[in-house]
Amino acid sequence: MAAAGAPIARPLDVRWIHGSPSAKHNTDPDIQVHEYDEHTVILRQNKAINYEAPFLFLLFGAERAVLIDTGATAEAAYFPLRATVDALVEAWLARNPRDGYGLLVLHTHPHGDHVAGDGQFADRPATTLVGADLPTAWPYFGFDRDEEAVALVDLGGGRVLKCLATPGHHKAAVTYYDPWTGFLLTGDTVYPGRLYINDWPAFRRTVERLVAFAGSHPVTYVLGCHIEMTRDPGVDYPIRTTHQPDEPPLQLTPAHLDRIRAAVAELGDRPRRYRMDDLILWPHE
Repeated sequence: MAAAGAPIARPLDVRWIHGSPSAKHNTDPDIQVHEYDEHTVILRQNKAINYEAPFLFLLFGAERAVLIDTGATAEAAYFPLRATVDALVEAWLARNPRDGYGLLVLHTHPHGDHVAGDGQFADRPATTLVGADLPTAWPYFGFDRDEEAVALVDLGGGRVLKCLATPGHHKAAVTYYDPWTGFLLTGDTVYPGRLYINDWPAFRRTVERLVAFAGSHPVTYVLGCHIEMTRDPGVDYPIRTTHQPDEPPLQLTPAHLDRIRAAVAELGDRPRRYRMDDLILWPHE
């Protein structure tokens, strides 16, 4: 199933579910499912369930699928992630029959809005759940031995993700690159919102690494896990907002990485909040 040549950017002009004036009367699905292509699914949690409304990614290979992040709510009754993933896997296997198909659950980092649904997969057959915390994730990827390494996540059929250690937002943060789609999945490191930076020197190194990586790989979209901006340049929604009717697109581009690098260089060793059109650098104070 490996794609020949560089990935082609498919349209991603999705109207994402974005909450409602009254969470009590919200009629959106608990999880929005967008099938980007026949082997790639983007999920978004309903803001009425949790204001973070994180995005999750389900990628199918010939031998197993990977779910990246598990959302902000643990209870299946309110956030039926396992049931949604199981249905998507079943539908994929109906189109692509095979025996012994596995699921790998990975994360971008261990903050609660990215790992809360882990328990829903604890007893799922043919499933490997890798914790997001540093002592668990780092040895899995080999970053405990070499933080500059590029880890490979083989899904079979030629779909092999590349994983980079990208601390700054969190010391255990990672970024995934999918050659099939060209997606650079940056978690909470880069997205259209407030980039909370807890380690400024580490973030500077991460930005340099992402710029270099994007310069040597065909990246179609830079995809983080949240939308917090409005369509007005430099204007974000207030924290804990549950209705964001004027959201910009989720996807950013490698050019945004270049702009972040320039802003970081301008700030030097004196970080402060720095508003850009599409995102805000938000160092810990």
